[in-house]
Amino acid sequence: MKVFLVEDEFVVREGIKNNIDWESHGYEFCGEAGDGEVAYPMIQKLQPDIVITDIKMPFMDGLTLSRMIKENFPWIEIILLTGYEDFQFAQEAIRIGVSCYLSKPISGDNLLKEVDSLAEKIEEKRREREVKKRYEEEMKERTEYERQELFADLIAGTKELSELIDKSKKLGIDLTAIRYNVILLKVWSTRHDAYEYSQSVVEIEKGVREIAEECGALFFDLGVEGASLLFKGDDDSVINKNIEESIVKMKALFENYHHIRYFGGVGQCVGRITEIPVSFSWASRAFAHMYLTDDNGFLIGLEDNLHPQQDDVVLSEIDPKHIDRKLIREFLRRGDTSEAEFFIEEFINGMGKGAIRSTLLRQYIAMDVYFCVADFMENELQSEEKPEMPVPEVLGDEEKTQQYMVRIVKHGAELRENDHRSSYRDAVNEVISYIEEHYTEEDLSLNTLAAHVNFSPNHLSAVFRQQTGQPFIKYLTDYRMNAAKELLSSTSKKSNEIGLMVGYKDPHYFSYLFKKTQGVTPTQYRGGVRTEEG
Repeated sequence: MKVFLVEDEFVVREGIKNNIDWESHGYEFCGEAGDGEVAYPMIQKLQPDIVITDIKMPFMDGLTLSRMIKENFPWIEIILLTGYEDFQFAQEAIRIGVSCYLSKPISGDNLLKEVDSLAEKIEEKRREREVKKRYEEEMKERTEYERQELFADLIAGTKELSELIDKSKKLGIDLTAIRYNVILLKVWSTRHDAYEYSQSVVEIEKGVREIAEECGALFFDLGVEGASLLFKGDDDSVINKNIEESIVKMKALFENYHHIRYFGGVGQCVGRITEIPVSFSWASRAFAHMYLTDDNGFLIGLEDNLHPQQDDVVLSEIDPKHIDRKLIREFLRRGDTSEAEFFIEEFINGMGKGAIRSTLLRQYIAMDVYFCVADFMENELQSEEKPEMPVPEVLGDEEKTQQYMVRIVKHGAELRENDHRSSYRDAVNEVISYIEEHYTEEDLSLNTLAAHVNFSPNHLSAVFRQQTGQPFIKYLTDYRMNAAKELLSSTSKKSNEIGLMVGYKDPHYFSYLFKKTQGVTPTQYRGGVRTEEG
């Protein structure tokens, strides 16, 4: 802990510097000056923990120096020395935030006593900052979950504006703007399957977060479904410019990873927070094209882009690529059930607007989709269930045929999701067992468990929330706190011993976290339990 001295009287300065063995008491005497004007730039550079200064000095007095220190370095503690019994000085010193006001002459022992007292105060504040910082770091996953819930509310369109604003403020998010637009983004590795830890995907997500911040967008992690960037601004031109800039930067980022595939859907600008679902709908329509192409890229959800106009059925102009079962299989393997309607709509429109009007083509397409879903259910999911068969009544009507295809594709995707959930359930059960066996280890973390079950941390976080209904860090913290409460109730062990037994080596952090989660200190909890038992 560093001490700096400002004193214009040479004899006094030398006495304070040399008559106290600073080093043996755990202090570094880091510098000295004869007035505040000389001292201030030195304090800026040295950043001492404690400044001892006289009040009456030439060029710049101690009060002015103290005021400048507190304005720019509020964590530095100040001891004021004076030979004047002037109450006004004391009042001003208190107002500035000076820690201690001492009259000269003062003995080395008394000065050291005051310095020791301040050192304890500084250490306590430092511990509080470290504890708070650690808590905030550990709660990041929970914050991500709450952000995800906010985004779900934004695109659902079921919440009142005031409720959305309140929820966003609690997360430190400013939603207010005149115009909004949405990008949906999915990035995945062609080298690894969904269960394998992929460091590159983690690195890419970090890069996309940084790009979003640079381009004035809010980043929302959607877990296994990808991510979304919410752009906001004063007008469409500003938003569109930021979107274009972000796309250029993201493409440059993705080019560094040759085994990465990506696709993004861009919505349309809207003028209200409550209209964000409209922008999201357009982004989703564009995003559904991910399953209709092998190319990477971004597609803007505009009418002309998504719905080529073709009034007549011209068989020679039908694009055979879009009657390829591979596209249906790709969606069944990776698509979300919520995207099924958009996917089928774009699948049909990709062949030409009039394709569905031809009875012959309509029947052919519907049967091809049926056989593709049936094959997927039997061979990839090993399911004995068969998809719904198309009946003449359905095939005789354009709208009913389209609804039928949405139903069976959605059902196939649901079966795959259920199958994955079953696999995820096994992985999460393994994670929970691991927590129960290793919760006493302080370094137990999401990264540790992700490596244990061969998931990426983000993927495991999303799957864990999906299966348990709560973030991993909340589950681990609750488990440790319950174990601590049991030990507080059933043993006479000290609080710091109990903290160590449940995975917290730092007793200050354990006490802070216990109070934060339980509303009382460990000592208060133990007292309350004993009173009730009595």
